Amino acid sequence: MDSEKLNEQWRAISAQVSSYADMDASQVSAFFSRLEPQAMSDSFLMLTADNDFIKSWVEQHYVEPIQRALRDLTGVRFVVAIAVDPTQEARKAASATVTAPAAGSAATAPAAGAVTTPVAPPAPPATGTAATPAVPPAPAPGQAGALGRATPLPTSSPVGTAPLSTAPQPYMPPYDEAAVIDHYSPQPAPEAATGGASRPSCSTSSLTFGNFVIGDSNRMAYSMAVEVAESPGRSPLNPLFIYGKSGLGKTHLMRAIQNYIEETRPGMRTVYADSADFLSKHVEAARAHDREKSSYKDFKTYYEEADVLLIDDVQYLQGKTQTLDIVFQLFNTLTAQGKQVVLSADRMPKNIGIDERYYSRFSAGGVIDIQPPEIETKLGIVKSFADEYSRSEGLGNFTLAGDIQMYIAENSSSNIRELKSAVTKVIYQMMLFNRADMTVEEVRTLLENHFSGGPSRNLSIEDIQRAVESFFKVSRSDLVGPKRSRSVVYPRQIAIYLCRQLLDLPYNDIGKKFNRDHSTAMHSVASVEEMLKDNRGVQEEIEALQKIISEYSE
Repeated sequence: MDSEKLNEQWRAISAQVSSYADMDASQVSAFFSRLEPQAMSDSFLMLTADNDFIKSWVEQHYVEPIQRALRDLTGVRFVVAIAVDPTQEARKAASATVTAPAAGSAATAPAAGAVTTPVAPPAPPATGTAATPAVPPAPAPGQAGALGRATPLPTSSPVGTAPLSTAPQPYMPPYDEAAVIDHYSPQPAPEAATGGASRPSCSTSSLTFGNFVIGDSNRMAYSMAVEVAESPGRSPLNPLFIYGKSGLGKTHLMRAIQNYIEETRPGMRTVYADSADFLSKHVEAARAHDREKSSYKDFKTYYEEADVLLIDDVQYLQGKTQTLDIVFQLFNTLTAQGKQVVLSADRMPKNIGIDERYYSRFSAGGVIDIQPPEIETKLGIVKSFADEYSRSEGLGNFTLAGDIQMYIAENSSSNIRELKSAVTKVIYQMMLFNRADMTVEEVRTLLENHFSGGPSRNLSIEDIQRAVESFFKVSRSDLVGPKRSRSVVYPRQIAIYLCRQLLDLPYNDIGKKFNRDHSTAMHSVASVEEMLKDNRGVQEEIEALQKIISEYSE
């Protein structure tokens, strides 16, 4: 395949990626203009980027869409490798100078979406780079997963697809295709039952206690997690059950426990399991049992030999009776031996909808919730994540302006993933278009449709109080006052419950608006949740109020 044909193939791949509904065509164009195709064979595509930032971003965000496009176009799964060619940008500039009209002509302007001057200049090539075979370096943590899923299929081309041939360009650094494919292909997983002899490496080493932002909403959960990490297996925090809505930091704390123990107690074996993955492995082991009698035993042994077992999102196992029973057996076996068990869910144990014997045992140790973060905590998360992102991408002293940080903190929902993705989007925009001086108005436009909650919904506690007062015919003074008659307490509990559900505010903040403390607000929410389980009248009242309240946010 000659250079023209290779570039034609790359243009077709780029167009296919841009056509996907979950892709932003202008962003794809901007980044892909910084890539050049170097070689392509039956199941392998080699690209080069002009600096490390572009390489890293494409590996993290676009390798899977590129593989998807290749699979759609050819019917074959590809390994996609990316290397840095430090001469690429200079060569493009030289080429543009040769072909451009006179200085100052509009034709010399870069293509729309292209970036010619990144905020952080590309790092200079290391000594000897040009003479060293350019097998791409190992991907950074968090990148290997995306690349590692590309398992090459047999290299025979599908019907109607012409076989492709490797065609390196003259300026491409030399490389060994077989070595590159081997580097980016999945490595064999460790044996299921290895005891303490070997331990799968933790792929989330960035989730530590050190970069967990502490606030009133999560301080107690953080303290309990640290105590478990420092003294695993000790009462009264065995088991430790952490609950809270999605995106509040439960997984961060669980991984922080795992990482801390692996660092400070290398002789201990920690096993982290997401419930969905645990269920999948359990089903697979059960299916394989008839073919291989040891498969099911190996599955159980892998978890039974853990010194610390962490199971995330156990609410996912609701209704999965056989898998829940295995978890219960593991739980009893490990805790009886003084081994530590940590569980998490999006709700308290008794609200998961599992047998009482399960949730009573899960609640036998420490049970703590993580509340939605208050503004101060969200602001700390924004700053911490921006600094961490800047360091990981080599952006030097790059920081977000204070008013931009505050805008993101005030308008994001309680979901920390949404908050971090907003920060990423802003930094990406600044980097891609060389706009380190973006204003808060520009950020507001950029994130106009990004946030799912927060003040951008134009809904307040006062709005909810007003709707409840009108619906139940109670006064504001009674709703927030000391009266404890049934006719006042019930509407008050409903109002507090709706504030928690619709605004994602911490209990303490909600309680203050009703002249109540944190524990009273928690009790109100728990009481309504209990009534909602089997009282259709309460369900209908909540639904009617939600409809009324929705009119305030429109």
